[in-house]
Amino acid sequence: MSKPAAPAATAAAKKQEENENRILLFSYPKIIFLYPSYLVAIVAAIWSFIERADITSSGHVIVSWAFLITLSINLVVLSFDFPRTTSITLFFLIVAVGLGLALGSVYVPTLFPVLGSFLRSLQPTANHMFFLLFAFVMSLIYMGVWTHSRFDYWEVRGNELLHHHGFMSDLERFPAPQLKIDKEVNDVFEYLLLGSGRLILHPSNERRAIVLENVAFITSKEQRITRLLGSMEVRVRKDSDEV
Repeated sequence: MSKPAAPAATAAAKKQEENENRILLFSYPKIIFLYPSYLVAIVAAIWSFIERADITSSGHVIVSWAFLITLSINLVVLSFDFPRTTSITLFFLIVAVGLGLALGSVYVPTLFPVLGSFLRSLQPTANHMFFLLFAFVMSLIYMGVWTHSRFDYWEVRGNELLHHHGFMSDLERFPAPQLKIDKEVNDVFEYLLLGSGRLILHPSNERRAIVLENVAFITSKEQRITRLLGSMEVRVRKDSDEV
């Protein structure tokens, strides 16, 4: 009765070894960094649906402001690069000062009476259907991005670099030995959101470099590639010594 377990364990071990000996690299468009706005829209849709009786209530205004602020920060992330920690610190400082002035003007009318009067006149509200449609459109876009990435990706193996692309599974092969890797983090915000950055691959005997933008969790990917190629080089040298 225990004999069939051995082939299953062997197959699982082979599958695990195969997954460890291959690393998949996906390059995503920048829209993936809008996921905070996507999540806030889902939460706002649920809350607005529960409290849909009075759309002019202060709760609806707060939820709408939360969505608008999150979306605005997301758009800033997509529009500009923050290559240094000092730049992101400066950005948060400006945001904090701006929010402080806005809240002070609203809750302390004598502080900045003109600004406070203007801000109190702004009462943005949206019903649950608005947030739901936004989340629905974003879901369709993310599904399209995920589907496209599965038809255009790179695979690093111990002895070769493979480029899978096209609906007919076209394949390009590059030699992996002596593969040089450069990792660049050009935006601190993007790295904080998804650990993403730019990965530049330099295959041997290739004149052009392969540039992959917005590779998620780039640090762990780079470390896995280094370990994989390093272990394969050790094995090759060991075999050659024995011969």
